[in-house]
Amino acid sequence: MAEAAGGGGVNDTPVAAAGCVLWRRSPTRQLELAVVYRPKWADWSWPKGKLKSGEAHAEAAHREVLEETGHTCRLGAALPAALYIDHHHRLKEVRYWAAEATGGVFEPNEEVSDLVWLRPDEARDRLTHERDRDLISLALIAIATDEGTGEL
Repeated sequence: MAEAAGGGGVNDTPVAAAGCVLWRRSPTRQLELAVVYRPKWADWSWPKGKLKSGEAHAEAAHREVLEETGHTCRLGAALPAALYIDHHHRLKEVRYWAAEATGGVFEPNEEVSDLVWLRPDEARDRLTHERDRDLISLALIAIATDEGTGEL
């Protein structure tokens, strides 16, 4: 496992975070996924962030979606967590959900300067990190199951 933080390596205890693959249906019923641009990290990503003290992962996912996108959401199926080394050289674990947008309007903020709603193939091309792209196929299955159609 990773070296202790005091030794210049990565701490064994992951930083806990939560986020969502936020989705909606366009007026023509096309599936769209929300991808956000974070200027601090110069990346396109899913809305996500660190848990606050005493906060559950699902609560953090709701809060982060609202803070970063301006949208409320309904959490659906849990998706696989991502475990990686962050920009601060810390081990980070992000738990994700497929989440349907239930209302709201995006306004640029401190963390996120842009939000785009994209078809899944467009989102795959736009996302910066492979670990984010990997969630799309699983999110599509969860969304189809959640809608009870089996279709996208």
